[in-house]
Amino acid sequence: MICKVCLLGAAVLAACSAAPQLGAQKPIAIVRLDSDISPDGTFSYTYETENRISASAQGRPGNGPPGEEGQAVQGQFSFVADDGQTYSVQYTADENGFLPQGAHLPTPPPLPEAIVRSLQQQGLNPADYGGAAGGAAPRAPAFGAPPRRFG
Repeated sequence: MICKVCLLGAAVLAACSAAPQLGAQKPIAIVRLDSDISPDGTFSYTYETENRISASAQGRPGNGPPGEEGQAVQGQFSFVADDGQTYSVQYTADENGFLPQGAHLPTPPPLPEAIVRSLQQQGLNPADYGGAAGGAAPRAPAFGAPPRRFG
């Protein structure tokens, strides 16, 4: 029994010493921070860091699940990736889920003209299905929504 415990201890020590060791990293300074939280449930914040990360958001009480209050938030964040490019995302988050928009985020392909005409012939609005005459209007994906298939 003691031999098994010693072997287990040696294995744990070997695994810990083999783990990659991270050097001390310099803390990243926050160069701007503003926040406001009101008793009525509204809030706002903005921050920027010295390594060019920024974010801001404004929120208010909104619709939630039946019988509950939720939050409705609009905001944005941006950062500089390892490739040197700045990525920016604007979003809303409410009873419809998290809806991001950004130039680098994928959007659905345009609806084929035949489908647009078919929807119009049925008295339906193609914009309700992600498209309009001449192609689809870009729509942000709704995370938490049922998956949609394109193509």
